[in-house]
Amino acid sequence: MDQTFAGKVALVTGAGKNIGRTIALDLAARGASVVVNGRSDKGAVDAVVGEINALGRQAIGCMADVSDEAQVARMVADAAAAFGGIDIVVSNAGLRRQTPFLKMSLAEWREILSVALDGAFILAQAAVPHMIPRGGGSIVALSGISTHVGTPNRCHVSASKSGLEGLMRALAIELAPHNITCNCVAPGSVDTVRGASAGGAAPSTLAERGIPLGRKASVQEISGAVRYLAGPDGRYVTGQVLHVNGGVFLT
Repeated sequence: MDQTFAGKVALVTGAGKNIGRTIALDLAARGASVVVNGRSDKGAVDAVVGEINALGRQAIGCMADVSDEAQVARMVADAAAAFGGIDIVVSNAGLRRQTPFLKMSLAEWREILSVALDGAFILAQAAVPHMIPRGGGSIVALSGISTHVGTPNRCHVSASKSGLEGLMRALAIELAPHNITCNCVAPGSVDTVRGASAGGAAPSTLAERGIPLGRKASVQEISGAVRYLAGPDGRYVTGQVLHVNGGVFLT
């Protein structure tokens, strides 16, 4: 069996379904002990923990709002108590809404940024002190294509992901002396079940542009990119945005 992450501890936010769930299962299948985070759907989190346990791996579920410092501190403390530390942080949690700019309230703007951007900051600040004594680690944040191609009705989402990429670049330099790499994976259109608050269908800009490879990404293809950046083959990669979009956006 693949033991790439044997002895490693990974904390994955928004891991109850879709991309987050697949990342958690992928890392666990390769030996990692996993902290499965969710904000409100405890049933989904418990189900992922059960799937990991069925693989013969260790996992705990932690319900926490990543925009709440106290809840994140508790989650990180629980992770350290259960597994002895943290090696990998995957900031996947995010809210997706579609609201026209002129109808967007400041409260909604702040809510979206509080999860994807503030949440990544809060989690990294809480987790890094547990990574340093273990000789380093990896932080991988999930960005997205919308911040690069421009998407109507999602300026708050685009702003949060753009800020997230800037945060990872800055942390890549600041945390390099501690052997901690910091990167983003920016998915394009992914074959997942979109919630009602996300608008159901993919934003029109992406649908109209077309995908050169002729299909959406699978969740496994996104988790594979995260696995590379978090694993031993990605230790010399830091401060980067890895685009996985089928050719829709070319850097």
